[in-house]
Amino acid sequence: MEENIENNNIENTSENVNFQSRLDLSPLQESIEKIKAEIGTVIVGQHKMIDQLLVAILSNGHVLLEGVPGVAKTITAKLLSKTLNIGFSRIQFTPDLMPSDILGTSVYDLKKSEFEFKKGPIFSNLILIDEINRAPAKTQAALFEVMEERQITMDGTTYLLEAPFLVIATQNPIEQEGTYRLPEAQLDRFLFKINIDYPKLDEEILIIQKEHLLQNQGKLDNIKTVLTSAEIQKYQALVKQIIVEPQLLEYIAKLVVNTRENAFLYLGASPRASIAILNAAKGYAAIRGRDFVTPEDIKEAAIPVLQHRVIVTPEREMEGITSVEIIKQIIEAIEIPR
Repeated sequence: MEENIENNNIENTSENVNFQSRLDLSPLQESIEKIKAEIGTVIVGQHKMIDQLLVAILSNGHVLLEGVPGVAKTITAKLLSKTLNIGFSRIQFTPDLMPSDILGTSVYDLKKSEFEFKKGPIFSNLILIDEINRAPAKTQAALFEVMEERQITMDGTTYLLEAPFLVIATQNPIEQEGTYRLPEAQLDRFLFKINIDYPKLDEEILIIQKEHLLQNQGKLDNIKTVLTSAEIQKYQALVKQIIVEPQLLEYIAKLVVNTRENAFLYLGASPRASIAILNAAKGYAAIRGRDFVTPEDIKEAAIPVLQHRVIVTPEREMEGITSVEIIKQIIEAIEIPR
């Protein structure tokens, strides 16, 4: 008799527990895997970078790619644009580039006897800014409004940009000649800064083999489109609904506040960084098929979100300590919520 009661209780309990995901993320996951497969036909390795780019799209954030010339920064951005059925625009930053070359300018129309605004290349969905640190400060400052507010104000008129709007900027390391350091205000507008390293030996061999097999074909010729503009916006809205427990929100806050109190950092991260970690962690959860954020998602988002938003003190910088090392120390020092 007692055994029957216990069995009934177990059955009732299992009926009441719902192990299914509260959000249907399977179409999103399928699309992400298709994009990875398309990019993987050309790009060898760099799985972490590709994941970060896809998380940025889902989180509706901009990306800064840093690496020496020739490590596939530009080609990756182009490949990504080919898998998305949205507007694409490429802007090559040079020392003589003016803000009007990016945003557009007012031109006098003789027939209408009035000025007409001619939109610049920034009016698109996916913008590739190549070598962003080769343009002077006034040209870089022209991106402040458009990156944060998705709008441009010219001659007293505000022009809204069509969603989705994502900037992928590439830059060479600061130590190289002919480059300008990006202002902190602009760096803060990038969701991620992604450092791209040289490939390993086996990856380098595979790169050469793929190039040899291409013969007269272009790298982008056979890339298929996976997502439309409407689907991207739908998935971005879906990612916003991913569940984050209160203790994880507190964990994010502690990570960011600790950057302001760290003796090794001259400048800590702003509240914009906290929001960026939150959105990026949701993106990581989504591409892994989960409708809830885990501490691991937050830890994975923390370094690419924070490394360009903090400034190491001159003394520690002279010792060769980097912002990434300090952020890792902060992550290890804070207790992970259970």
